[in-house]
Amino acid sequence: MSTRDATARLAFEVVKTACSNCNLRELCLPIGLEADELKKLDELVSTRRRLKRGDYLYRAGQGFESIYAVRSGFFKTDVLIEDGRDQVTGFQMTGELLGLDGISSEMHTCNAIALEDSEVCAIPFSHLEGLSRQIHTLQHHFHQVMSREIVRDHGVMMLLGTMRAEERLAAFLLNLSQRFKARGYSPAEFNLRMSRDEIGSYLGLKLETVSRAFSRFQDEGLLSVHQRKIRILNTSRLKQLMSHQRL
Repeated sequence: MSTRDATARLAFEVVKTACSNCNLRELCLPIGLEADELKKLDELVSTRRRLKRGDYLYRAGQGFESIYAVRSGFFKTDVLIEDGRDQVTGFQMTGELLGLDGISSEMHTCNAIALEDSEVCAIPFSHLEGLSRQIHTLQHHFHQVMSREIVRDHGVMMLLGTMRAEERLAAFLLNLSQRFKARGYSPAEFNLRMSRDEIGSYLGLKLETVSRAFSRFQDEGLLSVHQRKIRILNTSRLKQLMSHQRL
């Protein structure tokens, strides 16, 4: 490769990874920003971090500095509970944000762990606050993101308090399906990045209960399951199972 070609390729990679040209822009950034506003957002993203499966993005008790946009990959968040077990509190995928837990106390209250090789964009929160005061659309979008997290937390509380095991699993799978669809992937066929034990921790179910629910769904023709590969065969039946409630 010539020096000229190498320089052109490097320039292309820089442009390709900027916020203004990122294919996730409509998911994690507000729509309708002017060109100069997008340029400011490009400058706001200080670093991009790559993590291997099992790496910690941050740990509980660590000082809060940035929020993170998941550029590729999949994460889980968990907390250590009194009996020494890790309680999964959420799963985050491409185009979603991590780190919001640290805003109020300026310290992270949970761990964020990569479930597969992943990449994130680090956004210093102090810079984001300053830019939000200049770009009202960005401020409004950020408030929407925080509101969505609150609504999801309330949904999980309702899920754990009112649903049977099969209903919880149906709601979980449909939620994943919707999120994959929003990112341009198949809503009916996808790989689970998390283990059944991690699903059980998130849903408040034992591993054996999760495995039985998967087996029942497969026996009844609702799902096709091969290891972690899921194919939803009967979406309407899954919706009936979750009694019209959502994560």
